[in-house]
Amino acid sequence: MKLTALEIKQQQFEKSLRGYDPAEVQSYLNLIASEWEHMVGKIRELETQVDKMNNKLKHYERVEEALHETLQTAKSSAEEKLSGAKKEASIIREKAEMEAEAIIKDANQERREIRQSIIQLIDKREEIIRSIKSYLENTRESLDQFSDDERSLFTVPDQPEFISKKESRKSPAQKPEKSNLLKDSDIPGAERIDSIIDELD
Repeated sequence: MKLTALEIKQQQFEKSLRGYDPAEVQSYLNLIASEWEHMVGKIRELETQVDKMNNKLKHYERVEEALHETLQTAKSSAEEKLSGAKKEASIIREKAEMEAEAIIKDANQERREIRQSIIQLIDKREEIIRSIKSYLENTRESLDQFSDDERSLFTVPDQPEFISKKESRKSPAQKPEKSNLLKDSDIPGAERIDSIIDELD
């Protein structure tokens, strides 16, 4: 049963011979009614505040739920981005490793080619040196031979008996036979001796 301040003020009591003083009772009822009215107003004010707090609480709950969803979305997005970044980094690393292997392979191949070229150049150098040495040796032998031939050509052998050109024109029966004379074939350049002797005469 709900009471109002007006109901408390208008409350009537039966009178008796030795009952309470009506004025005092009425004064007390007025006081109770006033307090009751104050308490009802306070209760309504508190109920209004409670409603506001409930509304705020619901708002905060919605905000919290939205934040939670946003956080979950951000977390999922971050995980996806992290996973994508890891995959991309793995791809970049694998590509870099492949490129590095290709570069090393090409460098090794180029190194082998350069080494082979150097070996060929060394062999060619040795071949050229051998050719030059052979040429120089042959040239020196030719010069030595030419020097010996020249010395023999311009040196007249010392003979006890010299056959002049006139005597050499005699018949074979008149030519003296000397066993110690050199043969033309034994003297280098003998084919030119006759012409030299003619010039001397």
